[in-house]
Amino acid sequence: MAEIKQLPKRSEVPVALTWDLSTIFKDESALKKAIAQLSPQVDALLESSGNLANNGATLLTAIQSELKIENQLERIYVYAELKNDQDTSNNQNQALKDQVNDLVAKVSAKLAWLEPEILAIPKATLANFQNNNADFKPYKHYFDVLNLKRKHVLSTKEEAILAGASSIFETSENVFGILDNSDLKFPFVKNTAGETVQLSQGMYSTLLQSTHQSVRKQAFEQLYAVYEQFKNTFATTLAGEVKVHNFNAQIRGYESARQAAMSESAIPETVYTNLVTEVNQHLDLLHRYVGLRKKILNLKELHMYDLYTPITGKSPLNYTYLEAQEEAKAALQIMGDDYVSHVDEAFKNRWIDVVENQGKRSGAYSSGVYGTNPFMLLNWQDDLDNLFTLVHEMGHSMHSYYTTHNQPYQYGDYPIFVAEIASTTNENILTQYLLDKYDDPQIKLFVLNHYLDDFKGTVYRQTQFAEFEQFIHEADARGEALTAEMMSDYYGKLNHRYYGDDVVNDSQIKSEWTRIPHFYYNFYVYQYATGFAAASALAKGITTHQPHAKDNYLTYLKSGSSDFPLDVMKRAGVDMSQKQYLEDAFDVFEQRLNEFENLL
Repeated sequence: MAEIKQLPKRSEVPVALTWDLSTIFKDESALKKAIAQLSPQVDALLESSGNLANNGATLLTAIQSELKIENQLERIYVYAELKNDQDTSNNQNQALKDQVNDLVAKVSAKLAWLEPEILAIPKATLANFQNNNADFKPYKHYFDVLNLKRKHVLSTKEEAILAGASSIFETSENVFGILDNSDLKFPFVKNTAGETVQLSQGMYSTLLQSTHQSVRKQAFEQLYAVYEQFKNTFATTLAGEVKVHNFNAQIRGYESARQAAMSESAIPETVYTNLVTEVNQHLDLLHRYVGLRKKILNLKELHMYDLYTPITGKSPLNYTYLEAQEEAKAALQIMGDDYVSHVDEAFKNRWIDVVENQGKRSGAYSSGVYGTNPFMLLNWQDDLDNLFTLVHEMGHSMHSYYTTHNQPYQYGDYPIFVAEIASTTNENILTQYLLDKYDDPQIKLFVLNHYLDDFKGTVYRQTQFAEFEQFIHEADARGEALTAEMMSDYYGKLNHRYYGDDVVNDSQIKSEWTRIPHFYYNFYVYQYATGFAAASALAKGITTHQPHAKDNYLTYLKSGSSDFPLDVMKRAGVDMSQKQYLEDAFDVFEQRLNEFENLL
């Protein structure tokens, strides 16, 4: 009888393949000490309430104290998040996360007076404080960002109420996370080798790349059979999240939740509408690629579960995790010795939680906090796609590393809008590296296929998600009920418009919205698409050794949030307020699609 392969328990994972969270807190006693220190610091800051307009020194001291508290609170929060994500079924981890969420809500409520009181100070007085005290200079952009909120910040009492309710507002996302990562029980299926394996999020992506359609079909149908059992529950959690976004936008005087989300980084809504417009104008390229896939795979019917298997058959490139480390460093060497030395640190110093285990959060991400090294979560599988994931998350981590080592705390993070550019620039660099490295036409075909799929999955798919996200927010704002049936109906039609008539619009795909965690992130997904398009231009400059391209890119990595995102990217060489960078990205897609067809 064939052995059934199950995921290991967390305790069974080799320590070398887990991240080392002791760089955040050495042990639980250090965590408890940090939590205990917060209360007196908060109380001391509260003594400044009502006095910030008196003089510049009082205001500056209050801001510095608040930033110190914020940094400490972030360390506590990130530690709890990472502990929980490594095993969401662990009750102790869940309890710590809940405790920290409550702590964040309480501290936020106590400090909610600060922004309203600063913004109650006349602009002229703030300018006078800054002009007469050189110590204000490092906070110039801090005030620029704060002034963007001037007409959207509520009274001190109202801000305190909202801050105190923050953990309540996170309920829908938290329920989705527990259900999706811990409570859903997936069946056992057959892999390409005929082995019985337990279906999981990580295993699902691997099985969809199988060269056997029966394996792909079984994984697809079995996964969605589980999600469809709970579609009404998922509809309730997603509807609750959308209502939170719309509620917060409304009470702060924004015209929409999208405007509220984008205004935080001073991103005009035209960036979003330009993306949707350009993608829809280039759907013919996606339809052409999908049609080519159907023809080459020699399928009578092309299904949604056939969109991820390599067109050229079984991958000629597979990597163990150790092999992937060496290939990643070789590909990224074009960024210079300093960059690669920090990549090597990540591998040697346990910045990465590598393998999948029972209860571990699905997917991959880079996280961390100012003052510590970055952390990466993976669910490793030995294939080319996971090499790209590793390089992608390393892009985020190097962005964090360079930012935190070159900016003060107030600018030591970066908005999501620029975050996805660093990760996808790395992916584009890896693509060019592999195309240059191998002369074998079969390998070139496979890498080109991977690029085309990546473009499809990042630019087209994420814009499809963005359209769905906009639709459900507008529907809720109009007072329409976000039922499972209503959302599935729209999603199914949207999916058919994107992929065209060459793909069977399988009934299960209507429920895809049930399993997308990014719909809980408040207009997050469009930035994957804009980021990939901008990264395409940046990577081309670096790989073709255009003058100053690498240096300008490294300057972008070091900029953090010291300026508005569009201005940071202009200095890097991409004007994202215009459509040209999107048109250039589609040109590259079409060129590589042509190259792919010619090689065939």
